[in-house]
Amino acid sequence: MLSDIHLGTYGCHAEELIKYLQSIKPKTIVLNGDIIDGWNFSKNYFPPSHLQVISELMNFLAQGTKIIYLPGNHDEFARKFAGRKMGNLIIDNKAVLNLNNKKVWIFHGDVFDISMKQSKWLAKIGGVGYDWLILTNRLINKTLQKLGKERVSLSKRIKDSVKTAVKFISDFEDTAINLAIQQNYDVVICGHIHQPCDKYIEKQEGKIRYLNSGDWIENLTSLEYNDGEWTLYQYQKDQALHQQQLVLEKLPFLKNKEIFFNLTQEFQLQ
Repeated sequence: MLSDIHLGTYGCHAEELIKYLQSIKPKTIVLNGDIIDGWNFSKNYFPPSHLQVISELMNFLAQGTKIIYLPGNHDEFARKFAGRKMGNLIIDNKAVLNLNNKKVWIFHGDVFDISMKQSKWLAKIGGVGYDWLILTNRLINKTLQKLGKERVSLSKRIKDSVKTAVKFISDFEDTAINLAIQQNYDVVICGHIHQPCDKYIEKQEGKIRYLNSGDWIENLTSLEYNDGEWTLYQYQKDQALHQQQLVLEKLPFLKNKEIFFNLTQEFQLQ
């Protein structure tokens, strides 16, 4: 399961994601929102590595892999196709799976974000600011790497130090957990907040496992389900993939507007 890739932004680690995608052979992939960053569609930025991520996913479809795409707030343009099935591709707003006799509820999570409902324009401005913060952070880390020093995460420091940010993440998780317990789910999985997580919660009302797939901006994480068990994968700890040489396909450099036009045209022709 992948979420919050944000293709079309400077912070997206597309090359690392390509290596990861080429290393797995999944039967099913869940794309849990914010795969393409539609909020920044006016940017003239969609390099070949970002396009290859889409190509890798299309290759999975062609090989018989089932892909469940649950759009988030940044790729909400795809929500108008919710309920459609095109070959091995399913687009919907949420997914409920029965895995190993456990009821699993999967959704992006922006429905719990009050800024999405009351001040969407402010959230979009914050998204642009976050994008530039990540870009600045990458430049700083390149300098630190040359100096032989450890990488830093400016956004993580801000999230950890600003009380409102800490409270937002805590409230988000509590809301998802409480709703899932009320509806008798065994596992609830979200994205949206870019905070990878795997924890068991037990309350008087019931117990549940809460998972968050994180992102491919800061944490480079995914959720994997093998042999009846969920695990949280982190690219930074996978030394074998670090050493793997990346081979990019010869793909064109496209503008975001061209990407969105081509994708929506393809969906509407189905």
